[in-house]
Amino acid sequence: MDVAILFSGGKDSTMALYSALEAKEDVRYLLSIKSKNDESYMFHVPNIHITDLLSQALDIPIMSVETEGIKEEELQDLKKAFIELKDLGVEAIYTGALYSVYQKSRIEKLGSEIGLKIISPFWHVDELEYMRKIVSLGFKVIVCGVAAWGLDESWLGRVIDDECIDDILKLNEKYQVDIAFEGGEAETLAVDGPIFKKRIKILKYRKEWHLDSGVFIIEDAVLEEK
Repeated sequence: MDVAILFSGGKDSTMALYSALEAKEDVRYLLSIKSKNDESYMFHVPNIHITDLLSQALDIPIMSVETEGIKEEELQDLKKAFIELKDLGVEAIYTGALYSVYQKSRIEKLGSEIGLKIISPFWHVDELEYMRKIVSLGFKVIVCGVAAWGLDESWLGRVIDDECIDDILKLNEKYQVDIAFEGGEAETLAVDGPIFKKRIKILKYRKEWHLDSGVFIIEDAVLEEK
């Protein structure tokens, strides 16, 4: 089946891509929605500009769509992209939805209207097993945004490995931080993994911290041979 991946570069959309490839789908496009609103309800924002480089690293074409990121109105931009993908022969959209009914229900409604199948392979997954699986498969994922008790500036840029997951479990016990960050506690970016043809090498970045939240912004990055 010809499919596209709703792709932010974060761990969940990257795992959705991995799942599609494992299912032997013909992944025609990555679809990246670039919101101008940092508080978008629907779309991942930190380092969304890196998806163009990730497209090259994964050797999969990308369709990039800009949106103002206004609540509900941003769905019209997604709808236009879905229509264009269907016109290009795409039959289904894979998403990285885990537990967010808000996002999943709206994406499925659009898919139904347009005639695209929506597939969320990790919907209601066991979060701890899922996080461990990301690491065991060999994905390199970094934390690029935090907004929760216990997640301080030292987490920005941190690689998610087994030790990191152990620390998240402790924060889950103490502050109820969601193990897979489904409550918006953190944002992530995958920079390497088993499906990558080349890896992302970060050359320059900056950290921005605002009282109790912050972002890790990549200012310059290149592709590196594996």
